[in-house]
Amino acid sequence: MNHPVVWFEVTGKKSDQLSGFYSSLFGWKINADNPMKYGMVDTGSKEGIPGGIGPAQNGSTHVTFYVASKDLQASLDEAEKLGAKTILPVTKADQVTIALFSDPEGNVVGLVEQ
Repeated sequence: MNHPVVWFEVTGKKSDQLSGFYSSLFGWKINADNPMKYGMVDTGSKEGIPGGIGPAQNGSTHVTFYVASKDLQASLDEAEKLGAKTILPVTKADQVTIALFSDPEGNVVGLVEQ
């Protein structure tokens, strides 16, 4: 089964400043004109993957990459068999279905329905 990395996400307590940092550093255009203030990143390149910069939830800042999966629950189950812990079960969020797990070292990895 093919599982490409399809999205990245950076969150912080001051997401507007974080957006400014990455915009200045890399020349990214970041549009956070939405109720959640979640900045959609336009890197200006056809290479790489898209991503977002947004406010930290529950005060927890992080960098996460999201991997596409045709069966999120099966991927979570396999991750758990290999020592991971489910952080967010399969959840419909707006127009996308996601799940999160922490790997055996505690790094959070996202899954997104393909």
